[in-house]
Amino acid sequence: MAVEIKSIVQGSPVYKKDVKSGDTLIAVNGHEIADVLDYMYYSAEINTELLIERNGKQHTVFVKKSEYDDLGLEFETFLMDSKQSCCNKCIFCFIDQMPPNMRETLYFKDDDARLSFLQGNYVTLTNLSQKDIDRIIQMKLSINVSVHTTNPELRCKMMNNRFAGEKLDYLRQFAEAGISMNCQIVLCPGINDGAELERTLTDLGKLMPSIQSVAVVPVGLTKFRDGLYPLKLFDKESAGKALDLIEDFRRDFLKKYGTRLVFPADEFYITAERPLPSGEEYEDYSQYENGVGMIRSLIDEYDSAFKMAEDDEIKPCSTSIATGELSYKYICELIEKTEKKWHNINCKVYKIRNDFFGETITVTGLITGQDLIAQLKDKPLGDTLLISSNMIKKDSDLFLDDYTISDVEKALNIKIRMVNNDGFELFDAITGN
Repeated sequence: MAVEIKSIVQGSPVYKKDVKSGDTLIAVNGHEIADVLDYMYYSAEINTELLIERNGKQHTVFVKKSEYDDLGLEFETFLMDSKQSCCNKCIFCFIDQMPPNMRETLYFKDDDARLSFLQGNYVTLTNLSQKDIDRIIQMKLSINVSVHTTNPELRCKMMNNRFAGEKLDYLRQFAEAGISMNCQIVLCPGINDGAELERTLTDLGKLMPSIQSVAVVPVGLTKFRDGLYPLKLFDKESAGKALDLIEDFRRDFLKKYGTRLVFPADEFYITAERPLPSGEEYEDYSQYENGVGMIRSLIDEYDSAFKMAEDDEIKPCSTSIATGELSYKYICELIEKTEKKWHNINCKVYKIRNDFFGETITVTGLITGQDLIAQLKDKPLGDTLLISSNMIKKDSDLFLDDYTISDVEKALNIKIRMVNNDGFELFDAITGN
């Protein structure tokens, strides 16, 4: 597939070479380029030969650069191709539970193996062919896989895809080729927990050491489920049973392989009313982006900042924090001990109920602008309202409901400060730094 070159990066290896905006890239080092993976893989060499087409005529451009340096060609899209959409209709899919009339991009179901390698996205493998698998193995790419179950029949049922079961063989091929995999399991009570979860973790354990980690996250259910598969949430008892089973595997894996391998999401411990594991038990926090260990990491970082702080560094500060139900208790504990030590600190913590998606959604990242306005109107907010950066679309100022930060600031008459899920940053924000 030929790809049109949109622009040339100034000062890059191809800058001042015979390559222009509007030219077409045909091949790199003799290999046709289908997408960004081909481009990155074949252009990694020091001596690179580009086949360029301009006005129907082809010519060759030779480029010498440092190994792995980017050539400096820019294309219409990052992938040099369109995103691959999901061909499943999973019974637990969150996008199917979205309210109507939201921005179009929120309804797109991405299932693109290239984004797994480049951005850490999880893919089901159901839209990949053997040719795709061979390319991943040839390029020695790591990949993140949504497994959910290793029971072929159950996987077909959960994904509403008759090919979902047979695609599990790709995991074996990856393992035999030494491809590193992170896996995730969305756990649904009465569907893939209990004996099915035991089977899945047993099967994944057989793929060691290629499997680097496995996240187990509970299904999330919004209030927009009319006509969808009947699912239920975990309660204290069922969450406790899931944790007991997972902990047995964690102990066994640690003994056999030196890693716990399986990491339950924070919600399981909170729902089961059990203490969060220590930071050591999360090892390298490999499943952090899956909501695994986020609260423990925040607490430990905050405690470190708290212990290192000198009294003369703490400025008088009046702030407020808006957070979800899941982390509310832990944020309150951090603020309470801070105010107890430094009396010039005043911070109010507000638990925001998710009226937009439904009260069963308790994570901070899904709080909307309109819920902030409705529940914080006329509340004492201090000089600054602190919110998690997870509430905001990346590289924008938009909440999920398309309210902007300035919309909320204007409605509440308060300055908003975004804070990453970082305990040091949170401590600085609360103590006026």
